[in-house]
Amino acid sequence: MIKKAIFPAAGLGTRFLPATKAQPKEMLPLVDKPIIQYGIEEVAQSGIKSVLIVTGRGKSAITNHFDSSYELESILKTRNKNLFLSKIKHISDLVNIYYIRQKTPKGVGDAILTGQDFIGDEPFAVIFSDDIIDSHIPASRQLIDAYIKYKSPIIAVTEVPMEETHRYGIIKGHKITESIYMVEDLVEKPEISTAPSNIAIIGRYILEPSIFPILKHTKASVGNEIQLTDALRILLDNGPIYALKFEGKRFDAGDKLGFLDATIHYALKNPEIGESFRELIKRYSEDVK
Repeated sequence: MIKKAIFPAAGLGTRFLPATKAQPKEMLPLVDKPIIQYGIEEVAQSGIKSVLIVTGRGKSAITNHFDSSYELESILKTRNKNLFLSKIKHISDLVNIYYIRQKTPKGVGDAILTGQDFIGDEPFAVIFSDDIIDSHIPASRQLIDAYIKYKSPIIAVTEVPMEETHRYGIIKGHKITESIYMVEDLVEKPEISTAPSNIAIIGRYILEPSIFPILKHTKASVGNEIQLTDALRILLDNGPIYALKFEGKRFDAGDKLGFLDATIHYALKNPEIGESFRELIKRYSEDVK
């Protein structure tokens, strides 16, 4: 079983400026929950017990959100706001959460490397919180099951339009089942002319501690940052890496349009406002016509 996960959350969130000038992008609300909570709930439902969130400057709101709030809980209890009280307690009871600061923004690879002592000698999950996946079986659970079967690092993938390959890590590989690829190569954000496929890496991984010494010696590349994709490419020399084409609907909530797409999706699913929101969309659609 995979018992630990790392959440890199030290990025600046520049695509959402000025909204992220004073608050982390991970705390932007998707209907009634911040982006990062969807990922934390996913790993909790997947059986993961301990999470390390890698933060940076200006990220204290994340820590405060997942901490207990005795004053707020006391007020809600006094006012008999039991539904809200249960929601607040649910947040702090999801998993055991630990924090570490990434002192310098050197990229996702460096952020994962800061979790080496936390992970120890266990396999672990890596979750990018702005990749939100709505699925019947949690995406992390799907990867864990694949790891148990293949006993090698597993990365989540999905097909994207060729014109979008420059936004993702892209794999070259061949199918061994309907949903599993044997990875042959990985390229970080290639242009269309050099992309080996349109199979893109999504922010879910099951990795082993053998990645840490590789990350330690991986040089900065795209964006002058240490890329996890580059380290995985080196890891291929040591053994197989598999890719899982997961089941579920994925949203890039780190992008403005993707964030709005996710907002509409979860608003329509919300039992409190879903029907009213559907009518609101219809009204706006009629106004546009």
